[in-house]
Amino acid sequence: MNFTIITPNLNYGRFLGDCLQSVCGQQGVTYEHLVMDGGSSDESAVVVAGFPHAQWIQAADQGMSEAINKGFERARGDWVMWLNADDRLRPGALAAMLVRLQQSAADVVYGDWNFVNEAGEFQRRVKALRWSAFVNIYHHCYVGSTAAFYRRLTVLDEGYRLREDFRYVMDGEFYARVAAAGKVFMHVPVVVADFRLHAANASQRHLVKARDMETILAAERQHVESRALRRAYGFRGFRDPYLTGLVDGVLWIVAKGWKTVLRCFGVSVLR
Repeated sequence: MNFTIITPNLNYGRFLGDCLQSVCGQQGVTYEHLVMDGGSSDESAVVVAGFPHAQWIQAADQGMSEAINKGFERARGDWVMWLNADDRLRPGALAAMLVRLQQSAADVVYGDWNFVNEAGEFQRRVKALRWSAFVNIYHHCYVGSTAAFYRRLTVLDEGYRLREDFRYVMDGEFYARVAAAGKVFMHVPVVVADFRLHAANASQRHLVKARDMETILAAERQHVESRALRRAYGFRGFRDPYLTGLVDGVLWIVAKGWKTVLRCFGVSVLR
């Protein structure tokens, strides 16, 4: 089997039909599509019932990372990806990726993606950069999880999983950990998916100015995960957290500049 597509879902039935339709329309490849549902109370089950290709697995979980990990455990495809319930594959994406994957010795292969709005209308295309662990750690995770494929034999079968205590940058932490273990990343110029931007996105919902403590604390949790990633895989920091934060700020600027270099010149960087 060529692919396993894992779709974590919780009450995203309003988008799920688009996601499922985009998978069942893929041709020239073999795949399994696992919908890992955390206990939806909306129309999700009815939507999935209309797509015989999809396997509906419903069980309580502690969040998206655990749901995806459960899918990783079940995966039987040679290459595994996760496709969020509000996202969708581009027509012909899996067949185009398969050609590249069959020619690659890499462990993680990722492509490009489109941003679409809540209604699914095109906004802009994102061309991913060649892999840089430095940029991933210090600027931001720039590998689109919905456009990335993991070789099952060398990644999942070796026990690599998402950290289930991460809720926002679990993909960036996963990439940093896999890269630190020596796994090879490769970018290919294939537009894999449409990433839907809307207010409920985990990475977007706290990007607002607020003064109420509940919203501020939730936003700080997202920042804490990014700081933890930097401490684990980058600069260890000083005893004074404010001095460490100052160094982080400088490295963020440097990483942003290096990202610009990669974009302009396509220069690869050693891990």
